[in-house]
Amino acid sequence: MTWDLWRWVRDPIGLLRERAATAPVFGLTLWRRAVVGYRPEWNRAILGDTATFRAAGSLSGLTPYLAGGVVHSDPPEHDARRRELNPHFHNRGIATLVKRLDEVAADHAPQGPFEALEWAGTVVRRMLNAAFFQGQVSDDLLRRYFEPLHRPLPQPLLPRPVLFGRMENAIAAVLQDPPADTLAWSLAPVSGAVEEIRVALAAGYDTTAHTLAWAAWHLAAAPAWRREEGLPAVIDETLRLYPAGWIGSRVCARDVVVAGTPVRAGSLVLYSPFLTHHDPDLWPDADVFRPDRFAEGRPAWGFLPFSAGRRTCLGAHLARAMLRAALMSCVEGALERRGGDPTPRASLTLRPAGPLLLTRTAR
Repeated sequence: MTWDLWRWVRDPIGLLRERAATAPVFGLTLWRRAVVGYRPEWNRAILGDTATFRAAGSLSGLTPYLAGGVVHSDPPEHDARRRELNPHFHNRGIATLVKRLDEVAADHAPQGPFEALEWAGTVVRRMLNAAFFQGQVSDDLLRRYFEPLHRPLPQPLLPRPVLFGRMENAIAAVLQDPPADTLAWSLAPVSGAVEEIRVALAAGYDTTAHTLAWAAWHLAAAPAWRREEGLPAVIDETLRLYPAGWIGSRVCARDVVVAGTPVRAGSLVLYSPFLTHHDPDLWPDADVFRPDRFAEGRPAWGFLPFSAGRRTCLGAHLARAMLRAALMSCVEGALERRGGDPTPRASLTLRPAGPLLLTRTAR
């Protein structure tokens, strides 16, 4: 085991920040050689050229939760699949879901002392159930399907054929007669809808739940931002500080020069939204929660909470809608911190070390 791999397993964020301080592009010796960059020109090259930088063989294939559907496809199949799926996840496509999300969030508004991660996991799980299935899938089955995503590595990477089979059977049953104006209803005619929905649920769950927990934590200490019109900037700043997809990967299909660095065919190529979002050249006071910074815009290829380019996350609009709905309870009540540890920890996604203990008192 190399020193880089040991650090990667124990403290990947610390390793990345340490190496990023030495160069904008650097190598890591993991289970295979990897090249890492984080400046906008690197991100533009890696995320913009889907023919050269391919998903097949990348890190997403290591977890059965993401190794399928559009997430793990490459051109030309990827582009055709995106054109088929995009309308269903666009703002217009989810417009009919907003009222349903608001109702679920209101039903789960915290009252009194609560732990933000536990609350966020519950409300996001139930909003996803409402958005996709109008609550027709067992909440217990969804909880068991999502539960390994909360565990440390390697738990999210382990195959679970029985659990996944039950989840896919439940999705298929709903697709036989999907409730109107749900994502299952709009996706039912799509080939491979069962797998696309299963992967979408996994991709949208812990990423949104962890972001929600951090946003509530910061709102408790920022009363000036506890207003509905401030939520978009609060959400953006939380996504900047704690991008759930802290690392992204591709496999290079040909010899190429990227941002002045030669990259050999077959290399594992990494980009890091976490490093990009904490680059002081792009984001002054990069480690400080400061939602007002977004009034000045955002640097091109320097804000990647949902990736960017032709592989931008399909669920970005739905995630923002869920975050806004759930955070309304934090706006409408008095919110205070009781203690906790918001330090980011990297697993399959970025999550707070936790717990995050808060108290909400309804007005």
